[in-house]
Amino acid sequence: MSDFTFSVFPEQHFVDMCLYQYGYERCDPLHSYGPFARNHYLFHYVISGTGTLMAMDEAGQTRTYQIHSGHGFLIFPQQITTYSADETHPWEYTWAEFDGMAVKEAIMQTGLTAGSPIYRSSDRELTARMKDTLLTLARSKDASIYGQIGLLYTFMDLLARSSATRRVPKSGHMSDFYIKEAFTFVEQNFHNPIGVEDIADFCSLSRGYLNKVFKKYTGMSPQEFLIHYRMSKAAQLLKLTELSVGNIGKAVGYPQSPPFLPGLQDQLRPVPSQLAEGKRHGFRCRQGGMTGEPGP
Repeated sequence: MSDFTFSVFPEQHFVDMCLYQYGYERCDPLHSYGPFARNHYLFHYVISGTGTLMAMDEAGQTRTYQIHSGHGFLIFPQQITTYSADETHPWEYTWAEFDGMAVKEAIMQTGLTAGSPIYRSSDRELTARMKDTLLTLARSKDASIYGQIGLLYTFMDLLARSSATRRVPKSGHMSDFYIKEAFTFVEQNFHNPIGVEDIADFCSLSRGYLNKVFKKYTGMSPQEFLIHYRMSKAAQLLKLTELSVGNIGKAVGYPQSPPFLPGLQDQLRPVPSQLAEGKRHGFRCRQGGMTGEPGP
């Protein structure tokens, strides 16, 4: 493998777990990144060498961590961080950036938090498999998107099961049942003009309790989840069909075209002038749009 590989995931319509970018790097001495705040979760696994992470905790205080081979670190959305390789023994790491409806609950199972973001292993075999999964992902640029999403799910499972701070989820809670019922209702009815009240009625819950359950499991309100789900389906239709914006709006449950669709169309169906401008400025073109996102 070369000293640096970096790829952007070409699709963003996966709702439960979506990959954004991934890669591998053998860093130069004192190579650093930040201060920067991510929009999504970003996990690095350190294969060899050492480095330093400076990360803001939940109270807004910046903490400094010395990280060695066999450890990892998780950056949370909107968390300001800076990380740098050691001068004498610079680190080599592999990473993945991800997010989605099911990610918050999965991260809770790892026991990692903004105030305690360092991954340590409780099972060498599982950690070795996790490292191999991330390296396979880093080499998977030409693989199918479904194979890459499969690797993301495998990585998340191994991360949770091998974490020394793992929290075993309690099964059988009624809230688990309600959230699954709500997800199923949205999946089967998003194309109809449903709202939060309809979801609450289907689950036989008050709107307030439904909101509490959603906030706990997804980090967003039922209304935000519904909009996010419809946007992901609209993005999929924009990429895969020639339907008009108005017809796509109707197909995802909006009798009148929602205000976000024209902007989404501009991103996913760029006109030739946009493509030429993107190439002139060195942006990478991908199916359905352009990206100029930062690296690891």
